[in-house]
Amino acid sequence: MTDYTPFNLLNVEIQDGVAFATIDAPPMNVMVRDLFAQLAKFGNAVAADDDVRAVVLRSDDPDFFIAHFDVSLISTFPFETPAEKPTELGGFHLMCETYRTMPKPTIAEIAGRVGGGGNELAMSCDMRFGAIGKTVINQMEVPLGILPGGTGTQRLPRLVGRGRAMEIILGGIDVDAETAESWGLLNRALPPDELRPFVTAFAKRLATYPPVAMAAAKASVANADTMSLHDAMLEEAYLFQTTLRDPEARRRMEKFIEVGGQTRDGEKNLIETIDKLA
Repeated sequence: MTDYTPFNLLNVEIQDGVAFATIDAPPMNVMVRDLFAQLAKFGNAVAADDDVRAVVLRSDDPDFFIAHFDVSLISTFPFETPAEKPTELGGFHLMCETYRTMPKPTIAEIAGRVGGGGNELAMSCDMRFGAIGKTVINQMEVPLGILPGGTGTQRLPRLVGRGRAMEIILGGIDVDAETAESWGLLNRALPPDELRPFVTAFAKRLATYPPVAMAAAKASVANADTMSLHDAMLEEAYLFQTTLRDPEARRRMEKFIEVGGQTRDGEKNLIETIDKLA
């Protein structure tokens, strides 16, 4: 069993196949070097842990999910020599890619403010949920004279479109939960007292689904960012065939018919029918 106790800025709890990582980095969850390192280490650990089928990042600070990356640390980055273009991803990009590409769903529960590198990490997760009247999203780099350098200029346009990404990044604006939901930056904006119960129940539900199907579906959706429609459909057809060969898929399809699937009552109450398959 994977040991998640070494983290002092993350409180990790495994429940029903879900790894809940609660960020606890007072005074306001700034992403200092240690928090970055622990988030990276946690991401690598859960990605390889077969006992974990879904991952949730959250914070118990009512005002902050992750404030932003440590500006005092950024100000120490090298600047005396000419800038060089890297030939491969490293550091923060690799951490974000770990959460984006691991073969299990990743969820950011954003109950307060998130900005800069914190938002870049949240955008790298598969889903984001926020609280009405509490969640605020911001990319504050350009007003500081830099740019979002941890995937932000690439993730935002893919989520909200070019014009809105420009407004957020160039304007350094605060985006409230309801606006973020309408723009596609949040999956849902929920009343504050409903956010955690919803995310907890949703993540635990995902953890009951076959991991082979979950990984294949996630990979296929991700192909929309990197492949042409034609090539992505060919890959989708291949991934579909791989899921058919999973014994759990056969069992669940047979069970679906047994418990009332493809009957009027079973289809009208489809979620209840699906819940009988686990």
